[in-house]
Amino acid sequence: MAYTKAWAEDTGKLNKMELLKLEKDGLDILQDIDKYAREGFASIPTDQWDFFKWAGLYLQKPKEAGYFMMRVNIPSGILSNEQAVMLARIAHDYGRGVADITTRQAIQFHWLQIEHIPDIFKRLESVGLSTVGACGDILRTIVGNPLAGIDRDELFDTTEIVKEVYAFFQRNYDFSNLPRKYKMSISANVNNASNAQINCISFTPATKEIDGAEVSGFHVYVGGGLSAKPYLARELDVFVRPGQVKDVAVAVTTLFRDHGYRDKRHRARLKFLVADWGIEKFKDRLIELTGELPGKGTSRMKKWNAGYFYGVHPQKQEGLSYIGFNVPVGRLSAEELLELARISAQYGNGEIRACNSQNIIIPNIPHHRVDSLLAEKIFERITVKPRNFVGYSVSCTGIEYCNLALVETKERMRRLAEYLDREVELDVPVRIHMVGCPNACGQRQIADIGLQGVLQKTDQGMREAFEIYVGGTLEPGHAKFNDKLNGRIKAEDLGPVLKQFILFYKGCKRSQEPFFDFVNRVGIDALQDELDRIVEKKAGF
Repeated sequence: MAYTKAWAEDTGKLNKMELLKLEKDGLDILQDIDKYAREGFASIPTDQWDFFKWAGLYLQKPKEAGYFMMRVNIPSGILSNEQAVMLARIAHDYGRGVADITTRQAIQFHWLQIEHIPDIFKRLESVGLSTVGACGDILRTIVGNPLAGIDRDELFDTTEIVKEVYAFFQRNYDFSNLPRKYKMSISANVNNASNAQINCISFTPATKEIDGAEVSGFHVYVGGGLSAKPYLARELDVFVRPGQVKDVAVAVTTLFRDHGYRDKRHRARLKFLVADWGIEKFKDRLIELTGELPGKGTSRMKKWNAGYFYGVHPQKQEGLSYIGFNVPVGRLSAEELLELARISAQYGNGEIRACNSQNIIIPNIPHHRVDSLLAEKIFERITVKPRNFVGYSVSCTGIEYCNLALVETKERMRRLAEYLDREVELDVPVRIHMVGCPNACGQRQIADIGLQGVLQKTDQGMREAFEIYVGGTLEPGHAKFNDKLNGRIKAEDLGPVLKQFILFYKGCKRSQEPFFDFVNRVGIDALQDELDRIVEKKAGF
């Protein structure tokens, strides 16, 4: 469909990026990449660097060095065997052997050079994968249920719905110039595996009685998002049948495209439009585009599993199991990914599924083959029974590659989790998320303990430090972001401070009491007092 860029009528109110996008659509960078690959990185004008996001590419730190980070879209996290093998080979040939799983089920490469991009694109296309829209002011990869089609806890299979919506938006010039990034989840998993409340738009499992029959479908949440000013998504009073998902997704995206803010980049997310309009006005404007929709039915979300599926579990399909594994902070080597692909083909149907907890699932394993699979050597590191801290730690990319990060995160989070596992034993896990800047790609706001990197002025100059946040959850009916505790912890003190802080939790908690419940019971003031005591006395350092 053709549309009018109404915002172009008043360019005086547009931010710099919006002015550039009036001159060139972000998707047009795809037409330039072959030329730049022939002529080299030096041939790329600096005012074109940001457009590479539409191709799924960010320049690493420092930008002038000419190395790219690349994200590959994996809708619902489901990879075929040939796709997994291809990703492993790309990581080996071009990415210095590193493949990261992101908190949106994507796969991320580093150290790519412009000369390599055309060949990488051809390889990805040959197995049905794409990087287009993985970054930029456009629909990002769609988060879904990593167990779609095999899940005993799904209302119905969402695989084809996600494919349809993803295919519609891929390379679609009608929706390639949104005010900012735009995130969607579609899942019928009743345990909120897709983190529904932190997406711009989410479809969640629901039922409704219509004409005397119970119909399975979705409720719709809009206006969620993290970053420096996080918002929980709000539920619209509509019920959407599976066959209506694409139309509703298009309508919400249209509202964002045509009415989202384009003056200040930091206020250009859908969450700000929803907050300003209010949920009733947003619904009314949605109905103008979709036609009448029934009101809400009954939500089928029961709890929140945060995307964790560790262990061996029976599938819908008789005689088959899926197995959930921990990948420490989501980082795989090319050799490990290739080995996982070999094992998944040898014992199952070849699939590997990525979780937004930065972990993996190998599905479709006959029950009688599970023990043999688990005996493979790779599962000494990538394990089904991780310890409490390594198994529930999440990290963003950090200063190692990211231009926005203030501190190193990925390796630090891995070492910190291993240290805590050596020093503290608990009867329940504690989810710890570490981020290198306020943009929160590591989703620290929803963690039991969120660690946000900052720079602290000292007598020796600026040093890496961390702020501590406590008590985040997306549990249905209780969702809230974590609360900040006062003070900054030097990076080198983070391990000892957290050890003592968690020992305080251990000493005061009830049996099997989750950290979130503990925070609510004892209160923020008590936790602040304990943190102050630890820092002042340097207890256990």
